[in-house]
Amino acid sequence: MDWSGLAREWIDLKLPLLIVKAPKGFLACGYIDVETCNRTGEACAIVTGVRNHDEMLAAPLHAVSEAAKALGLRTGMSGRDALALLR
Repeated sequence: MDWSGLAREWIDLKLPLLIVKAPKGFLACGYIDVETCNRTGEACAIVTGVRNHDEMLAAPLHAVSEAAKALGLRTGMSGRDALALLR
């Protein structure tokens, strides 16, 4: 994976809070609430059951915000494909 242009965040909690920030939005783990992103107009995609950024790439999207849907993101697509659209 070419991570250039993407900011990866890892916050150490009981399970890690993971975020990959791209120019048009972000990919995050299940700690993030997609409804909050809908209220703020953020394009976000949520994956669950991941423990690191690499696992986020293969995981299917569990939820997407309305702004992410407008960019072509859909539940079930991979985190890798979502990041391609969020670049």
